[in-house]
Amino acid sequence: MRVTVQRTDILPVLSRIQGITGRKTNLAITTNVLIRATDSGVSLSATDLETGFEGHYAAVVEASGSIALNSRKLFEIVKDFPQNEIIFNEIENHWIKIGNETVEYHIVGLNPEDFPEIPKIEKADFFDMPSSVLADMVSKSIVIGAAGDERRTHILGVFTERLMEKGVPILRMVSTDGSRLCKTDYHFEKSYVIPEGSGVLIPKKSLSEVGKFLDAEGSVQLAFEGNSLIVKKQNETIIIRLLEGEFPRYVDIIQKPDGNNILLNRQMFLMMLRRMSILSSEEYKGVIFNFNENILTISSTNPEIGESKEDMPIEFNRKKITVMFNPKFFMDTLNVIGDEKIILNILNEEKPCLVEGEKDKSYLSVIMPMRI
Repeated sequence: MRVTVQRTDILPVLSRIQGITGRKTNLAITTNVLIRATDSGVSLSATDLETGFEGHYAAVVEASGSIALNSRKLFEIVKDFPQNEIIFNEIENHWIKIGNETVEYHIVGLNPEDFPEIPKIEKADFFDMPSSVLADMVSKSIVIGAAGDERRTHILGVFTERLMEKGVPILRMVSTDGSRLCKTDYHFEKSYVIPEGSGVLIPKKSLSEVGKFLDAEGSVQLAFEGNSLIVKKQNETIIIRLLEGEFPRYVDIIQKPDGNNILLNRQMFLMMLRRMSILSSEEYKGVIFNFNENILTISSTNPEIGESKEDMPIEFNRKKITVMFNPKFFMDTLNVIGDEKIILNILNEEKPCLVEGEKDKSYLSVIMPMRI
């Protein structure tokens, strides 16, 4: 193999695949990136056995071939390479020379035939959506992560479904960690037809890798085929192995009781929560919310550090509510809502609090109370 590539073409993708190649698996070769040189250019492949990536890039190919190289070391070499033009020249026994007239590396690779096969999806029923919208949905969904060595499938995955509401096709993602839940929707044009199919569970860690490849402009293609999600954009494809398991029935949880809305300034509420969470710790995560007549009081007590309290004027003329929440859950939510004002929908001390933007209803967060 002898191929000349441009640093600016392969550096971004080498950076993005580090999350895939850096993940521990039962096969050591998955820390490598597979490089293939053909008449049509060069391709880079990476996999952690759950998420597979393949991208095709322009190159001057003098001799075809393939090699598996350590992904981290290759990224570091390319990142700091002084010129844009880089020559990959395989010598023998999987040794490869990387460089040009002034800089040269000799790196030992692995047998490309030992690299895990990335599934080839020949036929799939794709549908298009804006890349920026999918990126936003992914970032909002994975805000709720899977804690520690969580083994419950519905905690590890983001439930994704295609549905119709009032004749409008919708792509929906729902995520939970058992203490909170979030739902984010994208409404297609009413005339757009998306392929039908049951809801699926996409691994959160795989979705986070997808997010790295999504651009602020342009569109992306999605398809659910068998037990895989395929995401395609121009010259790059990601294939994710879906999780098997059931997602809890969430529809009843996201219902908003009438007459229980409280309108708040998002930034003021966020800063208030930040101040009141200063005294929080692993042992004392909760803060007390007191909803009194036209005033919200948040207080925090940590026997090991001290206590704090802050008031905020609100429009509230119902029966007093005293409830404990984890402030981090609210802060995570407020950080992904773009509206200037947000709506809290809270019924009583036992029911969850629902949070959404005043205008943008595509995102909803459900936060469960803690025991006082």
